[in-house]
Amino acid sequence: MPKKIDPALRDRAVRLVREHRSEYPSLTAASAAVARQVGVGHESVRRWVLQADIDDGSREGVTSAEHAEIKRLKSENSRLREDVAILRAATTFFAGELDPRNR
Repeated sequence: MPKKIDPALRDRAVRLVREHRSEYPSLTAASAAVARQVGVGHESVRRWVLQADIDDGSREGVTSAEHAEIKRLKSENSRLREDVAILRAATTFFAGELDPRNR
């Protein structure tokens, strides 16, 4: 299970990478340098920066808000499918109880 990172630490790491990106040959190198400073994995920092770029609109992709909405809708869809399955089973049961041929 992934550990929760303090949002302030995440914001600081993203800010540092953005401020010092021009000093490094690539985003990966900048992310690795900042990751060592803040004590997290370099891939985590790189992905945070990419997601922040998407959220700001400077890069194509699914924003954090859209991702949260999709996750919520998938969960709701799953719950509704379970409800429908339960209602179908109940309907079948009660239809069988009311059928005069079963007496």
